[in-house]
Amino acid sequence: MLLRQYYLGCLAHASYLIGDETSGVAAVVDPQRDVQQYLDDAAAAGLSIRHVILTHFHADFLAGHLELRERAGARIWLGARAAAEYAFAPLADGARIELGRVRLEALETPGHTPESISLLVFDLAKSEAVPHAILTGDTLFIGDVGRPDLRAALGWSASDLGEMLYDSLRGKILALPDATLVYPAHGAGSMCGKNLSRETVSTIGEQRRENYALQPMSRDDFLRVVLADQPDAPDYFTYDAILNTKERPTLERALERALKPLSVEAVVRLQSDGAQILDARQADSFCAAHLAGSLNVGLRGSFATWAGTILDRERPIVLIAEPGRHEEAAMRLGRIGFDHVAGYLDGGMEALESQSALLRGVERVAPADLVEEIASGAPRHVLDVRTPSEFAEHRIAGSLNIPLSRLPSQLANVPRDRGIVVTCAGGYRSAIAASLLLRDGASEVADLAGGVAAWTAARLPTES
Repeated sequence: MLLRQYYLGCLAHASYLIGDETSGVAAVVDPQRDVQQYLDDAAAAGLSIRHVILTHFHADFLAGHLELRERAGARIWLGARAAAEYAFAPLADGARIELGRVRLEALETPGHTPESISLLVFDLAKSEAVPHAILTGDTLFIGDVGRPDLRAALGWSASDLGEMLYDSLRGKILALPDATLVYPAHGAGSMCGKNLSRETVSTIGEQRRENYALQPMSRDDFLRVVLADQPDAPDYFTYDAILNTKERPTLERALERALKPLSVEAVVRLQSDGAQILDARQADSFCAAHLAGSLNVGLRGSFATWAGTILDRERPIVLIAEPGRHEEAAMRLGRIGFDHVAGYLDGGMEALESQSALLRGVERVAPADLVEEIASGAPRHVLDVRTPSEFAEHRIAGSLNIPLSRLPSQLANVPRDRGIVVTCAGGYRSAIAASLLLRDGASEVADLAGGVAAWTAARLPTES
């Protein structure tokens, strides 16, 4: 048996290739949209990918099931409660997919979503009765369980799904032997839960002992603790959940449209017609100089998540990136279904060197200089865009908190009577926020260099 985990750090997403090297048959579970790695590894192991399975309709990324159908001829499998535009085979409780001496058996485990399933993995060379592992999708994580509040926009209440999740965990998953390996679809950093571990594999026994949501408790207590303090879910989550049910173009076709070089004149014309300019360079480069009106989300961070949070899904996107990185930016946008990229600025920022009238910068304020400014009695507003829990732990005295996830809808709540200094933990989110404020017409916006981390490292005072 071959069971290989693929972990995509920027989306905290785990997918799986499972196969029987004797029969040469393989399946891929919860694939990311760029599927070449599964095809390459299967070929190297002498496997043919004949099946692709989604444990549920993912909200935080666009899955690669249609890509594997097109490129490998794989049959698509979904939970029996699922409804989709494309042809698929349903997996109800006890349904099996035979891969030779490897068997996958479905458990219907609704709760995170109504159509959620988990997959028992049997290595028949070792045991036909005792599962080797369970792929839990977003039903059970390492240290957490899938949040049941992401389907409100589609008519499902968090309490109804939470009750289903309670039953799925206790009636099915916790009935498995303690030695059963647990392979989830997400890890730390995912917004599909609030307490996910950085570990990517565990056992049922470890989770029975250590996972807060699996401890003995009533149904009502379970709902209370699981629903409390969940992170803000980006608006694109519902968009992706729906898109995962649709027949749509593959990533390869989307990239053919996106990778179109554009002149400065074409970019400016598209911008004036309503296109969004996405600058994927790092914060320090963006602050030094950028095309006026562009938004900054650096490729070296949680690029897709924050791009999906601040970008309009209905308006074209034009990319500005460091040399040779526009394809990566378009591909990572494609992972969340943002296929409306109209092209990229040919030559990057070098193409704008002689166009100073089109450029703008963002002042970067050192912590020591901000201390002096505050002491002067006439400081700029300090806007902290970290999460409420980060802000509560420690903050610069007098700062205003609007989390970045809420800022696009709350720009009107940012005071404009004097300048604004934006801060976050280390400078990534604050540069995004500064670009949003500038595009919204704020006239004097600065970025605290190094964020709150630099402030505390300098032993400057905070409050909590």
